[in-house]
Amino acid sequence: MLDGLYTAGGVLAALFLIAILALIVAQMVARWTTTTFSGAPNYAGYCMAAASFFAFAHALNRGAHIRVSILLNALGSKKYWLEVFCFAAGSIITTYIAWFAVRANQWSHKFHDISQGQDATPLWIPQLAMSIGSVLLAICFWDNLLRLILLKEHAIKSHTVGEEGEL
Repeated sequence: MLDGLYTAGGVLAALFLIAILALIVAQMVARWTTTTFSGAPNYAGYCMAAASFFAFAHALNRGAHIRVSILLNALGSKKYWLEVFCFAAGSIITTYIAWFAVRANQWSHKFHDISQGQDATPLWIPQLAMSIGSVLLAICFWDNLLRLILLKEHAIKSHTVGEEGEL
């Protein structure tokens, strides 16, 4: 179920990337027709942040984040303990980040913060993607830590260039 949630985050990230493209094209058309599209750069920035945060958990499970595989492979039988340490540290750090992202979102909503750009968007709306993405990443780290401790393997599927089936 959690892997499906991470994939859903990846799909949302892809949709936000498509939204960036649509915003850029709409802004180009607006310039060609001498109309204005106020706030388009701000909306594109919000979509970029949303795409990044929604993609974090999916990217972690797909092995797209930078990992020091050379060190892990050199440790041999001690690799397990380094991975447990790294996942534990990552779990704690991302939980801390998620906690404060959610709190920042709540404060923005409470104080009715708006962006300083032309769009005057309530900031809690774009911050919601950051909060959800941060929580999703923290869940992903805890999921991998528990899998590693209980099942002796994590869910990260690292892909290297030249694997069978790649172009």
